[in-house]
Amino acid sequence: MRAFRFIAVLALSACALAPSYRDTSVQISSMALFDPARYAGLWYEVASFPTPFQSGCSDTIAAYELRDDASLGVLNRCNTANGVQSISGSANVVGPGRLKVRLNGVPVAADYWVLWVDEGYRTAVVGVPSGRAGWILNRTPDIPADRLRAAIDVLDFNGYDTSRIVRTPRSGQ
Repeated sequence: MRAFRFIAVLALSACALAPSYRDTSVQISSMALFDPARYAGLWYEVASFPTPFQSGCSDTIAAYELRDDASLGVLNRCNTANGVQSISGSANVVGPGRLKVRLNGVPVAADYWVLWVDEGYRTAVVGVPSGRAGWILNRTPDIPADRLRAAIDVLDFNGYDTSRIVRTPRSGQ
């Protein structure tokens, strides 16, 4: 666990220098009617823009738990060649669809914007204003083609270079 935190700190530092996947001259918009209670629960990462802190990951999940203080508990987990890696923390809602995520052992908080969630809260698109990361999440490991297309369109609308998105590896595939 200590090694994962160290790697996460290094990776976040590297992200500050990493190129953006998004044209930052394009306005980015978060979801105005975001409901943290409906967002809470287990999400499977379906696709993402490659980031150093997720290098070598497969079967990536994010779990959010609504807390009494209206913040969200966060657990990110993935499988690597060295076993299961995880990191936990918290997320505070700081605006409509805007989360300030603090991971344990990581000295800086990150801005995660929920760009879109379908009406049933089955598929979500999360991005960062800098464009250095972005994720397509789904409540199940398999995403229907229409919702994947919609998620990619949301990323494109928000200035992301969708040709650079990568499907998240899953064991047994």
